[in-house]
Amino acid sequence: MARAVRFAAPPDQPLPERAELVIIGAGVMGLSIAYQLARRGLTDIVIVERGYIAGGASGRNGGGIRQQWSTELNVRLMKASVERCRRFAKELGVNIWFRQGGYLFLARGQKELERLERNVAMQQRLGLDTRLLDAKEAQAIVPQLDIGQPPAHPGDASPMQPIVAASYNPNDGIVFPWPFLWGFGQRAVELGAKLYTHTSVRAIDVERDGGYRVHTPRGSVRAERVINAAGAWSNDIARMVDVELPTYPVRHEICSSEPLKPFLGPMVSELSSGLYVSQSMRGEIVGGVSMHDEGPTISMRSRLRFLAHYARCLTRVMPVLGDIKVLRQWAGPYDVSPDGNPILGEPPDRPGFYLACGFIGHGFMMAPIVGDLYAEWLTGGERHELFERSQLIRFQDGREVEREDFNIG
Repeated sequence: MARAVRFAAPPDQPLPERAELVIIGAGVMGLSIAYQLARRGLTDIVIVERGYIAGGASGRNGGGIRQQWSTELNVRLMKASVERCRRFAKELGVNIWFRQGGYLFLARGQKELERLERNVAMQQRLGLDTRLLDAKEAQAIVPQLDIGQPPAHPGDASPMQPIVAASYNPNDGIVFPWPFLWGFGQRAVELGAKLYTHTSVRAIDVERDGGYRVHTPRGSVRAERVINAAGAWSNDIARMVDVELPTYPVRHEICSSEPLKPFLGPMVSELSSGLYVSQSMRGEIVGGVSMHDEGPTISMRSRLRFLAHYARCLTRVMPVLGDIKVLRQWAGPYDVSPDGNPILGEPPDRPGFYLACGFIGHGFMMAPIVGDLYAEWLTGGERHELFERSQLIRFQDGREVEREDFNIG
């Protein structure tokens, strides 16, 4: 973490009296927006973060960057985001260890096969190199896969269906989360933005003559515009200006094993369980799995129940991993929206208060392009269609928005 604090303001430095814009939340979304704004010349920016850089969901995930989605807009966005990841090291001077080993999604049963068929057809039409594979072809990419019908575990109602198909895109990949954040944050500060860590927002006043006053333990700052990029804490921030969001936090757990000899090229994900697993450049097996045993929570504590479920799912897919040792386990909060899509733009009756929340587990991978599009709009450029589709008001006026149903984990 030492590098993360070098470009943040000293602990005893107060906030400035005024700023053109305040960003609440120094996760990857807030820092990406800050960098893109500063790059365009809007440098009078104050970023406030309740904890430390990478302390929330942005620093607690598997680092996946994929283009395989179920909606055309998300596919187009992620094509652009992957391209920005390719240029990241050269543009920002930070190595994010971007490795394009692909994503391999595994289907068990007819419904999951049909789901992949629809998505692959759409993705190919949009120019992606996604392929639909049979089980043997998937096993040729990852020989350690068990594609047959595995034995039932105690308590299973019936044996699991065998793997019947997979979708594979070789250009999907993985980045190391921490330098991803550091790169955006460091460059934003170099261009003139001010970053304050361990600075929680206590209250926000809506000024009568326009704008907002943001109160923190370091003092208050007045700004014409505020961006709420607080992730799982976004609802708490929104309520300070009498805006109610339909989002809620969900704990997502993940773990890492001892390093093994490299063997796993792509990220492997099983649709039926929500399992995802990859191998880092240092050899660790890193993965997580869906858990549906609790309601909304901001807790980031780890549980044995997760580890047991993850172990069962992982060894069903790749039995060769049954004897690996787990070295680390941790959790981070998803910021979940009701329809699987983010909430962006200004709420009704709160001009100048912008939302960047509700991304579930894909805000991390979409941050490069969403930050770019947000900055383009806020500096007088084009307003992308993403912002029209993602307005908060959609939950109030009943408008139809295409649902994203390929959220994994």
